[in-house]
Amino acid sequence: MNNTSFSQSAVSSAAHHKISVQELIYCGIFTALIAVGAFIKVPVPVVPFTLQFLFTMLAGLLLGGKLGALSVVAYLVLGLAGLPIFSEGGGIWYVFKPSFGYIIGFCIATYVTGTMAEHMKLTIKNLLIANFTGLLIVYAAGMLYYYVICNFVIDTPIGVWPLFLYCFLLAVPGDICLCILAAFFVKRIKPLLQLRR
Repeated sequence: MNNTSFSQSAVSSAAHHKISVQELIYCGIFTALIAVGAFIKVPVPVVPFTLQFLFTMLAGLLLGGKLGALSVVAYLVLGLAGLPIFSEGGGIWYVFKPSFGYIIGFCIATYVTGTMAEHMKLTIKNLLIANFTGLLIVYAAGMLYYYVICNFVIDTPIGVWPLFLYCFLLAVPGDICLCILAAFFVKRIKPLLQLRR
């Protein structure tokens, strides 16, 4: 009797965690938006400023940590498989691009930002905290990867100060604006999406 009850509970739990068709569609939409965001560029030295961070952040905030991260991982896998959806093309060789670390950062940050937002009250302050946490993760992963690839893999050395200047100081102001924009957007739109569900 206990075994039967346990089995039914396990099946019920698995069904509860199964991704619905609607959720898969939402993930697909954000995967497409992230790909489009890669080609909306503002030319700055070294690392181009794109809207990818905005769409990865929105994926986490609107879909939650797991589904948001899934949409970013799908984007990463499709790009590495050869689709030219990264800002400078696609293919497995892209792992040797110094800027690939930012894409890895997007995956981690989307999960963290989305998970934080799921467990906090929906306020501008809390959304900003989640967004800026994600921002720090993206830049930490991106800059570390950039430094390692340049100095130890492709033999184009870069110092710590030039790295900080070009990969953070010159790039981060735009992303700070995106964090603020996303917070106000999600504060207005998320309650409407929840009502529709």
